[in-house]
Amino acid sequence: MNTARKLLFVTSLCLTWCIRTDAQSVKYDSDGKLKIVQFTDVHWVAGNPDTAAAAANMNRVLDEEKPDLVIYTGDITTGKPAAEGLDKALEPVISRDIPYAVTFGNHDDEQDLTRHQLYDYIKSKAGCLNGETGGTDFAITVTSADGGEIEAVLYVMDSNAYSTIEGLEGYGWFRYDQIDWFINKSNELTAANGGTPLPALAFFHIPFPEYNEAASAESNPLIGQRGEKACAPAVNTGMFAAMLRSGSIMGTFVGHDHVNNYVTPWHGILLCYGQFTGGKTTYTDGKNGARVIELSEGQRGFKTWIRMGDGSVVNVVSWPEDFSKK
Repeated sequence: MNTARKLLFVTSLCLTWCIRTDAQSVKYDSDGKLKIVQFTDVHWVAGNPDTAAAAANMNRVLDEEKPDLVIYTGDITTGKPAAEGLDKALEPVISRDIPYAVTFGNHDDEQDLTRHQLYDYIKSKAGCLNGETGGTDFAITVTSADGGEIEAVLYVMDSNAYSTIEGLEGYGWFRYDQIDWFINKSNELTAANGGTPLPALAFFHIPFPEYNEAASAESNPLIGQRGEKACAPAVNTGMFAAMLRSGSIMGTFVGHDHVNNYVTPWHGILLCYGQFTGGKTTYTDGKNGARVIELSEGQRGFKTWIRMGDGSVVNVVSWPEDFSKK
């Protein structure tokens, strides 16, 4: 096989499993609401008793919030065997028959399963909404309460793990093929909606560099805790710009930085952190919980808050109302 054909073959394989079509849909409830719980950085270590706090936290959050959907945004399992860690971390959701979606972080595939194997394993689990064709990036459509028209979109994407450029340290970034997939998918859904962008949210693990730009910008509001600078990649490949140009993304939701749980607006998109979900198997300020997001049918905006592991609710905000200039 010549070099050009090899390159085409490898590229085709990558696109086959790295880029997805739609996953299943979810719909608004009879009251026109869709409640999402974001679990992030569970850091489950099989056999480690310090992980018990993560299970207790997830169980309490699910019992109190009763979500329609759960999205895990990476670093779910950080010990061997990875399959057992995933089983344990997903058990609170699966046992309640709550649909869920998963993307991975920079630590999940450092155990005994590759990233490809992790996605294949997740897709075999009951209730998983990850895309049908294998891979990393997918869209979950949200339909009206009667299951008719598509009203909103949830993008779940893999922000990868570490730098792939020799001599450049740090965390991973969205590849150009992933950005192209987002642009094409967003354009497709906008065209199907008569040219009007659908309200959309995006979930991934590693914050892009704009999180630091927004958090450090003078007079830019920030609600919540910023315990550390965002550990963003050194390379900016333009995913935020693509989301901005799409006209669809209302908010982005990440994890990765365990002592951050803030939200801050940037050029019309609310940049959000989840609340650290794990136990004492990794660095933390001792607090855990989950972010909750509520969409309302027919409205371009959302409400979000943090449900802490002790049951308290903090940092309730409505986007964009609470950030509108008076």
